[in-house]
Amino acid sequence: MVKFPESHARKFLNVFVCKKCSTKIRAQSVKITHGKVKCRRCQSKKFRAVRKK
Repeated sequence: MVKFPESHARKFLNVFVCKKCSTKIRAQSVKITHGKVKCRRCQSKKFRAVRKK
């Protein structure tokens, strides 16, 4: 299967997953590390990067 850079960026670039409720959110990694982004669902500030399969 061919992997395109456009689809890779759309699926994995600046996408993070909430550690509490596992909701995906797209934000800049600098804002995530500084704790300026909250989860829309549970208001948590703990995120991890989305896993690549």
